[in-house]
Amino acid sequence: MLQSVRAAIPCKLEEEQINLSRTSRSRNTSIKNKSSTALGGTFIEKWPQSIQTLILYAFFMLTLENITAAKHRFWKVVKDTPLQYSDRLSKKYGAEIYLKREDLQKVRSYKIRGAYNLISSLSDTEKQSWVVCASAGNHAQWFALSCAELKIQWVVYMPVTTPEQKVYKTHQFWGKYIKIVLIGDTFDEALSAAKQYEQDTWAIFVHPFDDMRIITGQATMWLEIYEKLPEPDMIICPIGGGWVISGIITARNVLWKNTEIIWVEPEWAASMKTSLEKNENTTLSKIDTFVDGASVARVWEHNYAICEANNIEVISVPENRVCSTILEFLREDGIVLEPAGAIESDALKSLSERIKGKKIVVIVSGWNLDFERLPEIKERSLRYEWKKRYYLVKFPQRPGALKSFLEFLWPDDDIARFEYMKKSNRNTAPVMIGIEALWNQNFEAIEQNMQAWGFQFENITNNDLYFNLLV
Repeated sequence: MLQSVRAAIPCKLEEEQINLSRTSRSRNTSIKNKSSTALGGTFIEKWPQSIQTLILYAFFMLTLENITAAKHRFWKVVKDTPLQYSDRLSKKYGAEIYLKREDLQKVRSYKIRGAYNLISSLSDTEKQSWVVCASAGNHAQWFALSCAELKIQWVVYMPVTTPEQKVYKTHQFWGKYIKIVLIGDTFDEALSAAKQYEQDTWAIFVHPFDDMRIITGQATMWLEIYEKLPEPDMIICPIGGGWVISGIITARNVLWKNTEIIWVEPEWAASMKTSLEKNENTTLSKIDTFVDGASVARVWEHNYAICEANNIEVISVPENRVCSTILEFLREDGIVLEPAGAIESDALKSLSERIKGKKIVVIVSGWNLDFERLPEIKERSLRYEWKKRYYLVKFPQRPGALKSFLEFLWPDDDIARFEYMKKSNRNTAPVMIGIEALWNQNFEAIEQNMQAWGFQFENITNNDLYFNLLV
């Protein structure tokens, strides 16, 4: 398989590497600004600036050789997943849309590529020690599989808010080799605890994405894409901590530089977009962890430096629209995606005019959906599409008041929720009512009628405090 990839490149690997070096030198200032980063956990500030820059250039120079070596290293564990033409999406957007089905991996995500490449490259001495890492849920499963395959004992720190299904799967698959510690509310808090464990016990810390061995493993996806579709116009990838995008950028620079790369992150966890806008890696003070597999407060240094140097476009997608995309895949394609696995496909909605007539590859990854989340996903989708609204209404406490209100509704409208408690000594009482409608204009008519008939009301649909209470 890899022979065809090599044949497609006109025996100019050395020339490509020289060109990459020239490109890197043209971004000298950008890379130098990142020279204080940690490389494999070892800080390099003690070196002169010129030496720091030289180390960084060498560190960032992924080649076809080491990407290919990573693929050979894990071929028995990691699948060469299909690049599937999507008839539905192609017709919808007037383009050739191909789905890279990484959700078909054994642990339902592309991230096993980087995890196994890193774990398998540990020295024999390191493999005798405990390995520690932090995870938002998915990462734990990939490292669990890697450690089980290589019979390595390890401990993982995960947020208390990690979906139960992901904790269960980690235990179910390879609990013999793993110890799970639930701590904190966010990934960053779990990461801090894992780093403290490393210091206290001398365990081997394995970073979930800020490691070139992980980036190299993710880059193998591009080899598979290139072999099946040699010259795609655009590839759409998730960011998260930045590890997959960094691997694909470096592989793209060797194989086919004309491909445009779009990276995607959740709107309320837009750490990469914020960092690029501020020209420095920035920690967000608050994030929404609904897209739990792709929401980080801070992307990591290697990935930020690579992404900044390559001038890649970032798209932030609204979490509630992602829920509509999840339901579309489930209903129309029979594909189950978690929020982090759907953000890439959701980005097509933001790019609809730009992609017409082009060949587009979308990374589809993350089939670790806790089905207990489906009611929330449906609610968020309806909110985004303006097909459901919640109101607090002051109802007159008189016979026939509810009947009068019902006359405001259209024939196809549906009352999805109604909560009322009669107040014996008042003229009015609060009612919480949820209404589903086929069209947005139905709600406009309902609100006009409530005003005309003297019903005081407040639209609480986009009030997150109320929403979290309801769902």
